[in-house]
Amino acid sequence: MTNSPPPRRRRAQLRRRAALAALVALLGAGSPALADVADDVADVRGRAPVPVPDSPGSPGSPGASRPRAFDVGPAREALRRLLPRHADQFTLVPDPAAGADRFTVSGSAGAITVRGSTGATLLTGVGWYLQHVAGADIGWPGDSIGMLPARLPAVPAPVTRSALVPHRYALNDTDDGYSGAYRTFEQHQRQIDLLALHGINEVFVQAGAEYPYYRALQGFGYSADELREWIPGPGHQSWWLLQNLSGFGGPVSERLMRERAELGGQIAEQLRGLGMTPVLPGYFGTVPPGFAARNAGAKTVAQGDWAGFDRPDWLDPTSPVFGKLAASYYAEQRAVFGDSGMYRMSPLHEGGTVGTVDVKAAAGAVQKALHTAHPGAMWAVLGWQDSPKPELLAGVDTSKLLILDGLSDRYNRLDREARWGGAPYAMGTIYNFGGHTTIGANTSVWIERFGPWRAKAGSALKGIAYLPEATGTNPAAFDLFTDLAWEPSPIDQRKWFADFAARRYGRADKEAAAAWEELRTGPYSTSSGLWSESQDSLFTARPSLTAVGAAYWSPKSMRYPADGVRRALDHLLKVDPKLRGSSAYRFDLVDTARQALANHSRVLLPKIKAAYEAEDLARFRTLTSEWADGERRLDAITGCDPDFLLGNWLAAARSWGADEAEQDRYEYDARSILSVWGRRSTSEGGFLHDYANREWSGLVSELYAPRWAAYFESLEESLVRRAAPREIDWHAFEEDWARRTTRHPSGADGPSGDPHALAADIAAALKSSEGAAR
Repeated sequence: MTNSPPPRRRRAQLRRRAALAALVALLGAGSPALADVADDVADVRGRAPVPVPDSPGSPGSPGASRPRAFDVGPAREALRRLLPRHADQFTLVPDPAAGADRFTVSGSAGAITVRGSTGATLLTGVGWYLQHVAGADIGWPGDSIGMLPARLPAVPAPVTRSALVPHRYALNDTDDGYSGAYRTFEQHQRQIDLLALHGINEVFVQAGAEYPYYRALQGFGYSADELREWIPGPGHQSWWLLQNLSGFGGPVSERLMRERAELGGQIAEQLRGLGMTPVLPGYFGTVPPGFAARNAGAKTVAQGDWAGFDRPDWLDPTSPVFGKLAASYYAEQRAVFGDSGMYRMSPLHEGGTVGTVDVKAAAGAVQKALHTAHPGAMWAVLGWQDSPKPELLAGVDTSKLLILDGLSDRYNRLDREARWGGAPYAMGTIYNFGGHTTIGANTSVWIERFGPWRAKAGSALKGIAYLPEATGTNPAAFDLFTDLAWEPSPIDQRKWFADFAARRYGRADKEAAAAWEELRTGPYSTSSGLWSESQDSLFTARPSLTAVGAAYWSPKSMRYPADGVRRALDHLLKVDPKLRGSSAYRFDLVDTARQALANHSRVLLPKIKAAYEAEDLARFRTLTSEWADGERRLDAITGCDPDFLLGNWLAAARSWGADEAEQDRYEYDARSILSVWGRRSTSEGGFLHDYANREWSGLVSELYAPRWAAYFESLEESLVRRAAPREIDWHAFEEDWARRTTRHPSGADGPSGDPHALAADIAAALKSSEGAAR
C-alpha cells in the first residue's frame, strides 16, 4: 500500500502489544507467570495492567487467587483536575479484591479515604462524597466547588456502594457530531472525568474512527484521494459510521485524519488508565462505491436512501472478502486505538436494504470477524426503531451482545425480554436530539421503570445507557439518570431534586429549592407515550405563521405547563446573592431565562398570526416588534455563558485546518450541521434543516433573527400592498449563512454581560406581556 504509517507513538504501542502477545503465546494462557508479564508491561507504559481474559491470575476470573493492585495515578490526576484545591484531602486506595464496581468512602474532616475496585470507581466514590456529604456539585456543565470549605467535612460513618448493573454505557453514536467533532483532548478528558465521577464504565470513542477505514481500504483497490472524497467532514462522520451517508462536508485531509486518530487513541488510553472500557466502532460491511468490481467474489447491496443521502453500500458479511477486509480494519484500528472488550455496530440502522443477504448468517459472520480479531469481545447494538431485528439476534451469541435501548422512556407497554428474546440490554434515554438547548427529560419514567424492570422474573436488564444525541445540556438529567445504577433504594424524585438544588449552589436556599421544584414538576416530569424530549423553540424555527416546532421530528406543542418555568426564573433571581457566584448558578439562570423566552414564542406567534389574518397592521407591527425584542434578549442572555456561544463552535472547527481553505471547509461542516444539515435534497426532502437547532448567542442574532425579520417584512409588505407575500427560498438563505466565515466571541473572553440583570429584564418583559394579555 502507498498510505503512510500510523502515528509514531501508536507504532511503539503496537510493538509493545506484539511483544506481550508473543510472551502470552510462549507461556500459555494458563501460566501463572502471565499476570506478572502483564504487570511488567503496564509498569513500562504507566497504566493499569493489561487484562488477560480467563487466566488464573486475572482479577474477577473464576480462578483468581491474587488480585493485582492497579495504578491509581490516572484517578489522582483526574481528581486534581476536578478538585484542584481539595484533591490532597483525599486518599485513593486501590481495592480490586472488593469485587467489580464497588467503592467505600470514610474519613475524618480534611482526610477522606476512598477505596475502589477501579480508578473510575474511586472517582465515583468521590462523586458520591461530594453529592451526599460535602453538598457540592460538579455538573455537566457548571459546578459549585467554589462553595466548598477549605477543610472538607468528615464522613459520619463509612459507606459502601456497589453498582446495581455491570454495564453503565455513555454516548450516542451522534454525540461527536452534535456535541462537537472538533473538540480538543482536554475537552474529551473533562468529559471522561465527569463520566467516571458519575459511575460510567463504558464510553463510545468516535474521534478518528475514519482512519482505520482509510488505511484498510487502500488495500482493496481504492486510492487515498478516492477515500478522502468518500469520507465526510468530522461534523457528519457520525452518520457515515451508521451507514447513512458519505462524502458531505469534505474532503478531509490525511493530516486531519492522522491527528484525529491520534486524538482518539489518547481518549482510549485515558479511559483504560481509569479502568473504563473504550467502546470502539466495529466493522460490519460499509464500503465505498464499486467495491464488488474491484474485488473478485465480493457481493455488495446498495442501501438506498437516507433522508435524501445515498447510503454507502453494504458488503455481504458472508462473502470471503468480508473476513479479509474486517481483519485488515481491526488490525489498522488496533495499531492506533489498541484493543477493547466492546465494539459498536448497528447494521441496517434506520432502514437499509437487505437484498438477498441472509441476515442471520450475516450477523454471525460479523460477530465471527469481531471475535477473530478480539476474542470474546462484546457487541453493543442500538435498540432503535425495529433494530436489532430478530434475524440478527438469532445469528449471534447473545451472551456477547448488549442492546443499548434508546426507547426505554419513550413508549409504553414495553417488554424488552419478549421483544429481544432475553438478550441482555441496557435501559437507555435519549432526552436530547440534535443538541437542542431545551430543558427537560422523562425523569419520573426512569424512576418508575428501572427498579421494576430490573427486579422482574427473568429480567435481561444488565445496564444503563446514557444516550442523549448531544451531551452538555440538562445537568440535572445527567446526574439523576446515572444515579439509577448506584442507589440501592428507589429514588424519591421530589427529595432528589430538593437535594440537587442545595448542592447545585453549595448549600440549601429556599428560593433555589422552589425553582427546582417548579422545574421538577414541569419539564423534568414529562410522561412517556411518544416523546423523550421536550419541545424546542419557535424562535429557532424556519419562519411560518403556522410553525409548531423547529426540528421536523420534535414535539409539536408544549409538554408541560409553560408558566412553571417562568416561576422558576423568578425564584432563581431571588437566590441568596452569596450563592450566585458559581458557574452552576450562572448556567442555570441563563438556561432557565432562555427557556422561559423560548416558551413565550409559542404564545406570541399565534397572536401574530391572528393580527396578520385580521389585516391589523398596527397590531402586527407591535407584536413582531415584541418578537424581535425577544430574540434580542435571547441573544444577549445566552452571550453571558460560554456554553451558549456560537463562536466556540466555529473557532474549534477552524483550529483543525492547516490553511485558510481547509479552515473554511471545516467551518462549513460545523455551520451546516446547525442549519441546512446537508444539501438541498436532504435539507428539504429529508426534513433535516434545523434538526440541530439551538439557542446560542451569535446563532440567534446572525441566522434566526434575520430569518424571521425577512419573513415578517414580507408579510408586512403584503398587508401594505394587499398582495400575496413574496416567496423566500429558505434553503438558499440558510446555505448563505452556512458559507459565511464571520467571527464571533469565543474562548475565555467570549461571554459578556450581567446574567442576573439580563435575566431580570427577561422576567420583567414576560410579566409585562402577560399583563398586557389580560
